Amino acid sequence: MGLDISVLIADWSWLGEVPPAERLARLRGAWYADETGLWDLDAPEIESGWDWPRGPHRDAFAVYEFRGTLGSFKAHFWAGERWESVRDHADPVVRTDLDALLLGLVWGGLDGEAEHMDPGFFCDDPAVTYGVLLARSPDGVRELAATWERVGPRLDALRGAYNEHAAEPQGWVGDFDAFVDLLDDWGLVLSEAARRGWGVVGLSE
Repeated sequence: MGLDISVLIADWSWLGEVPPAERLARLRGAWYADETGLWDLDAPEIESGWDWPRGPHRDAFAVYEFRGTLGSFKAHFWAGERWESVRDHADPVVRTDLDALLLGLVWGGLDGEAEHMDPGFFCDDPAVTYGVLLARSPDGVRELAATWERVGPRLDALRGAYNEHAAEPQGWVGDFDAFVDLLDDWGLVLSEAARRGWGVVGLSE
């Protein structure tokens, strides 16, 4: 699991106006554009929070940097693993909502087969979508954001069960506060994208 992940929100009126097979190239092209994108060695490094491009695409997309992850997918992967250890000890309502939230984002589920790409977001050609870890349309984002709004205030009820069944002090997302921080960051991403009517994309670079 040596992957990195970059999580972006993207204006659907800008990204969705081109065919699915061209959307990833449009997003990458704007991201890496000389002087106006985000791949600028002279730009200040963002440790956490939003990073917006410059120039003509400044209102088209943004990248969110998650706290304490250094851009690694490992934190997101291990959040799913920690959840597997604690979910049987969670209140059924919390379990249902956290299952839905994490299955919609980064967790493979108990069978490891969960899909994290909404149909039609990108094309079905793996050669074109190489590196896509997550792709949620505005409708999918709204559903996940609503799930987050329900479950976010209830997370503290998991603290005792997490400490007993999932904590691993030397590992990724090794304590309950790190688990909540990661979910809070996902909540910020989903809430901002839902507010704007945008999609969410996770890319491995």
